[in-house]
Amino acid sequence: MSELNIPWQSSADIRRKFVEFFESKGHLHVPSSSLVPHNDRTVLLTTAGMQQMIPYFLGLETAPAERMCSIQKCFRTVDIDEVGDESHSTFFFMLGNFSVRDYFKAESLVWSWEFLTEWMGIPPEVLYPTVHPEDEEARNIWLNSIGVPEARVSGLDDNWWQAGPVGPNGPDSEIYVNRGPSFEGDVPGDDGPRFLEVWNNVFMQYNTDQDGVRTPLAKPCVDTGMGFERLVLLLQGGRTMYDTDLYSGIIGKIQELSGVTYDVDPQSTRSIRIIADHLRGATFLIGDGVLPGNEGRSYVLRRVLRKAIRHGRLIGLTGPFAEQIAQVVIDQFGGDYPELRDREAQILKVLRYEETSFSKTLTSGVNRLQTLTAELKASGTTEIPGEEVFRLYDTFGFPYDLTAELAQEEGLTIDSVGFTTAMERQRVTSRSADRFKAASNERSGIYASIQPRTEFLGYEHLRSESTIVALIGPDGPVEQVEAGQEIEVVLDRTPFYGESGGQVGDTGDIRTETGLINIDETRKPAPDLFVHRGIVAEGFIAVGDSAHAIVDGIRRQGIRRNHTATHLLHKALRMVIGPEAHQAGSLVAEDRLRFDFTSLDAIPASDMRTIAEIVNREIGSDTPVTTTVTPYKEAVAKGAMALFGEKYGDVVRLVEIDEFSQELCGGTHVGRTGEIGPFVITSESSVAAGTRRIEALTGNAAIERMLGQQRVLDELGRELKVSWVEVPTQIQAMQDRSRTLEREIDRLRGQLAGAKSEDLLQQAIEVNGIRVVTSRVEVESKDGLRQLADRLRDSLQSGVIALGAIVDGKPSLLIAVTADQVAAGIKAGDIVRQAVVHIDGRGGGRPELAEAGGKNPEGLDAALEAVSGIVSGYAL
Repeated sequence: MSELNIPWQSSADIRRKFVEFFESKGHLHVPSSSLVPHNDRTVLLTTAGMQQMIPYFLGLETAPAERMCSIQKCFRTVDIDEVGDESHSTFFFMLGNFSVRDYFKAESLVWSWEFLTEWMGIPPEVLYPTVHPEDEEARNIWLNSIGVPEARVSGLDDNWWQAGPVGPNGPDSEIYVNRGPSFEGDVPGDDGPRFLEVWNNVFMQYNTDQDGVRTPLAKPCVDTGMGFERLVLLLQGGRTMYDTDLYSGIIGKIQELSGVTYDVDPQSTRSIRIIADHLRGATFLIGDGVLPGNEGRSYVLRRVLRKAIRHGRLIGLTGPFAEQIAQVVIDQFGGDYPELRDREAQILKVLRYEETSFSKTLTSGVNRLQTLTAELKASGTTEIPGEEVFRLYDTFGFPYDLTAELAQEEGLTIDSVGFTTAMERQRVTSRSADRFKAASNERSGIYASIQPRTEFLGYEHLRSESTIVALIGPDGPVEQVEAGQEIEVVLDRTPFYGESGGQVGDTGDIRTETGLINIDETRKPAPDLFVHRGIVAEGFIAVGDSAHAIVDGIRRQGIRRNHTATHLLHKALRMVIGPEAHQAGSLVAEDRLRFDFTSLDAIPASDMRTIAEIVNREIGSDTPVTTTVTPYKEAVAKGAMALFGEKYGDVVRLVEIDEFSQELCGGTHVGRTGEIGPFVITSESSVAAGTRRIEALTGNAAIERMLGQQRVLDELGRELKVSWVEVPTQIQAMQDRSRTLEREIDRLRGQLAGAKSEDLLQQAIEVNGIRVVTSRVEVESKDGLRQLADRLRDSLQSGVIALGAIVDGKPSLLIAVTADQVAAGIKAGDIVRQAVVHIDGRGGGRPELAEAGGKNPEGLDAALEAVSGIVSGYAL
């Protein structure tokens, strides 16, 4: 029993009872959707239980039932830096029940009360509902229908749910549990832990448009959510979520591996919590197909993994441990989330690889950071430049947050603005500043209201007679557009394929009696809605116009070839490297194809040749490609491949290439494999940890590549006076000769540097007892300058060397100081920073060696002459 006299229940029992309760109320239990949202491009990860319901609430998709419940996996990054305390986490489960235009407030509130009091055994007197101050309907239900005393029902201004500035929204009613006077806090909704929110009943009864106008929904919906970890905490009498059976096995394993006891030392306890939360979340992310990387959700995964690994090192986990923690997670949750079992080997392999890789990164990054901080402290600087922080991130793979944490430990700050600037410079080429495209993420409400929806004719036709149903400009719907304007067009029927399943959208023209639109992109924001985006090229276009839609047939044929070739490649890959190779993304364009798949190892060249041979053999067989519409279960039973994470309806489109390949696919394909033409793999590479990429060409593009390769070989053969077969051998022989000559050049350069150093030593002067060599020299590169300085320092034994040269038209300055003079306090970096002003530049380095570059070649002699004066300041 807990302090609240609630019978203890296991998390498994609580999960089961939640589903049984709502099934008894007519709800369909729907599986948790992936942590990777497939219907919302505006978010990286699934952050709430209602996220998979949004298309149903908006009418963009048909719900499988009007009443549903789920136990949804969620991942939020907003509190990632707070994880380690008693209440914050990144990964959690959300219990939810949903009504799609069925029941509303009365049923929702009564059932939430019934479940908590009767099924969970929570005493009614500790439950404190809250409502929005203007929601009298909800207040009356609590007071009159359920019978909660008025003193326990309070109004909170923030009891209003809205996912964004536009879209469905409405008041909500939360239920708090009074945990007792041993916890701080006075009233529900304050910041204290005494009153813990466990349930949120959200009543979506309004829609807000882009102008901020709120109108009532014709049929309101219900979205309710309850934090599973919080409910388990209450029913198991814990103080924090980490004191429950949801975490006990994970924490127990961490204690076993580290030998550190949980909840004794505050710092170790924080580290254990971070490891437990982050590795639990990472396991689920990988299970849903996310792999570590440097962008988007992949970076989120990499960040939590690396933070967990570092905190493992802090508590003594020096060897690999992440996969052992993940195994506990898989064993605990694999029964309810089968993707963990299905991808178990991959999860463990990715974690093992990432931990091993980051261990090296951690060592090299820390070493570089220690050197950097020592240099900064020596120069009196307390801020790490943003460019250096970015270089740590970009070159060493060192996360920004980890750099910030270690810098703070050294008493330094970080130039965050400079880091952001450097990061943005890197991203600028891949980020669109198009206002029209940026606005498209806020258009779900507009798309939901469009009627009629679109009939797709593109499997059989490349042209259609249609009617313009809607025109949408950058700022919203319009009735008419004219030449020069960018516009989105919705037709009642279309032959244009909308981008989906890795296949790019069609391009072409939409022509009316009064105008022409060149379509350069087709999207599909909902299964039954196609949006054509383009520029009005001629005249004007109006809603209601009859239109002739024409797809670019040549481009479409290239796309069809590449899409069918992708299916052949997918099957050939699995034949050669094994069925554990899962598709991780694809691009099917008119000029090329790209196929991403899960593998930590590069594919050997011999296997790549085998894969290409298999694909070309199937193409040469000119096998028929058939498509049929069939029930999902029958297609899967037949052996059809369904891609993980994709949403399929009860009826699917099955693409078969005889007995060689069967896949569920909504894309467009050739009629026979012979239409593909030659298939050529152009590259195989790594795109992220655990993800490989194959790029290939088909048809005319493949022919052009092969002809180009033949031309290159023929030309090389003529130049080398050998047949094309002998070209590789001849090139290898030339490379061997080149390396021999380079070694000889290096030897001669060393001799020349030695001779020069002897001459320069004769020019050494004494400055208050310190020997100083300053000279302008002729060298081909900065490496030559360094080599000469090394020779001089070895011969000089004690003193300061200053060398200058013009390299590629720009002045270069190098200062070298012997070890004994460094010990006496003379530092090369200090000298170069004072002398570099004469060449209008900047520089720095170590106490024994520093370099600088500038913009003013005329000042080089002055910079060299200044060195003696600078050195005299050191002498006693």
